[in-house]
Amino acid sequence: MATKGELHERVVEKLGTLPASPGCYMFLDKEGKVLYAGKAKVLRSRVRSYFQESGSDARYFIPFLRDLAADIETVVTATEKEAAVLENELIKKHRPRFNVKLRDDKDFLCLRLDPTKDWPRLETVRRPDPDGARYFGPYHSATSARRTLHLVNKHFHLRTCSDTDFASRKRPCLQYQIKRCPAPCVYDVDKGEYDAQVRAVSLFLEGRHDELTSELGRWMREASQAMEFERAAIYRDQLQAVESIRESQRIVSVSDVDEDIIGIFREGSNIEIEVLFVRSGRVRDTIAYSLRKIELPDEEVIANFLTEFYGGDEERGPIPPEILLPTLPEASEGMSEWLSERRGRKVELLVPKRGPRKKLLDLAEENAKNSYQSKKRAAEDIEARLAEVRDRLRLPTVPHRIECCDISHLGGTDTVGSVVSLLDGQPDKKRYRSFHVRGVSGGDDYAAMYEVLSRRFRRGKTARDQAVIDKEDAVSETSEPPAETEPSPPEWDLPDLFVVDGGRGQLNIALTAARDLGLHDLSIVGLAKERETVTGEKVVDRIYLPGQKNGINLRGSSSALFFLARARDEAHRFANHIRKKLGASRRLRTELQDVKGLGEAARTSLLRVLGSVDGVREASDEAILAVPGITKRHLAALRKWTAAEEEPTPTPPPVDVVPSEQEPSGADEQPS
Repeated sequence: MATKGELHERVVEKLGTLPASPGCYMFLDKEGKVLYAGKAKVLRSRVRSYFQESGSDARYFIPFLRDLAADIETVVTATEKEAAVLENELIKKHRPRFNVKLRDDKDFLCLRLDPTKDWPRLETVRRPDPDGARYFGPYHSATSARRTLHLVNKHFHLRTCSDTDFASRKRPCLQYQIKRCPAPCVYDVDKGEYDAQVRAVSLFLEGRHDELTSELGRWMREASQAMEFERAAIYRDQLQAVESIRESQRIVSVSDVDEDIIGIFREGSNIEIEVLFVRSGRVRDTIAYSLRKIELPDEEVIANFLTEFYGGDEERGPIPPEILLPTLPEASEGMSEWLSERRGRKVELLVPKRGPRKKLLDLAEENAKNSYQSKKRAAEDIEARLAEVRDRLRLPTVPHRIECCDISHLGGTDTVGSVVSLLDGQPDKKRYRSFHVRGVSGGDDYAAMYEVLSRRFRRGKTARDQAVIDKEDAVSETSEPPAETEPSPPEWDLPDLFVVDGGRGQLNIALTAARDLGLHDLSIVGLAKERETVTGEKVVDRIYLPGQKNGINLRGSSSALFFLARARDEAHRFANHIRKKLGASRRLRTELQDVKGLGEAARTSLLRVLGSVDGVREASDEAILAVPGITKRHLAALRKWTAAEEEPTPTPPPVDVVPSEQEPSGADEQPS
């Protein structure tokens, strides 16, 4: 293995052979993994700048590259635009450690309106399809999309039911009773008036409020002149709603140009980026991104952000003609050309110094600062509350990750167990686990919990042992400590605190399952639900600790109770969800699933054409082969299955009764 000095020599050799051309560069570690990918107008000067010994160069990223970079790779391009495109592809392919990764945990929803239908409705979708419908968005948060949908459903009279409900409905629903839908599913509704509402919704979602208010005013006057005062009142209310929404939107520009304004706030290696979406001179939406452990200068952060935000796989809406930035990125001309190509029209990257645009940028940066400070305060509050949990429950460490187990069954059948995880008080759904309990029947919650926890703890112990082995191997392979990297979290590592839903009995079961596997250091507590005694006395939630007879009564406002109760409620919800899915799967199961060699598509096609399992059994070979998607291989599998069904079940020979005292050991053991 090459030493650190040899690795630096390899980098020095590459620095002397860099071309003076536009292109992309990649820094690689000693294992060949890409640490950072970037673009440059002149590769030679740009890459060398990372390794120049200069007291005036205070960029954060340089010390890390000097320590970790083992090799440099470059790709020469003809233009800056080609370099921007290639950089986007390299970041998508390699996902480098030091490049900006946008993690905002938001769903990008669109609103869909299909005017080709007889009675269109507005609905949320995740992926637009080329089906002739109109799509509005995407909205940069699911909350924003659903809020807009709620406003439309409240003030404009379109149906909200699905096509299936619309076709099968016999009487009007509640939406008709509260005068939010004319009920075209049941009553004869004027198609022209309904189409007018569809047009009003389109204008509203497009932001063409001036045109919409003009049309609503005209419709209101026409209805009033026709003595249709009830319809005129509807248009009046819609007009007032649109005017109210317009007043709530802050006007920030004298021009009607569409702009994205990107503000940045930095505190050490923590960065907050706020994007303001200005459409027709008004702030329509905002979105914030938190970047942690970013050791890049601002111009490279901006370059990476633009590449990720406008070149990512997520559909984030049309690119505006102007993007206001706090600083220009490297190879800004090529970046502008790339964005223009993606938009189909010219896109300008601007760094305003004065005037209205500078005020917009200041507003974005102020929002970024406020967002960062708000998240920082929330994180500090979570840390303090978790510290209180540690002190109240006498835990060895702060329980950043809490897991909780619950058992659910339906009359002793469909028994399942759930294990949910909270990370700093928030659900960590990547670590949710469900277990189908097969070795226990009859609704024995204790035995079911022991089986589930034994399986969970066994995997956690295996993950812990493997981590120790990997660490010892890493230390033995090299004399120097390995470079710090971002390890991917193990799939089954054990939490800081494990909670079981129940009192002393459930806690003892959990402790037994852990100690049977040698996990004596795992922190486990039990949380009993609020209940009433036989005398009518109300007993609040209590926490049971190992080795302590009486539970700890916690106030309803206690931080410890908040986190533990949230974990318990989430485990209960998840267990019920899994149990319902298991029951539905069992009830909807068809005998054709027992046919080996028959896939889901083939089963569906057979049942659709032949009507039932009995129809499949009685059908001739020609009728089965006539079913779309069915081949001779499927026919052979079906005939083998039907032949096995027709074989008579052999009668077992009589067995002499063995006296109980001579019964061989293990005769009553049941497989677990």
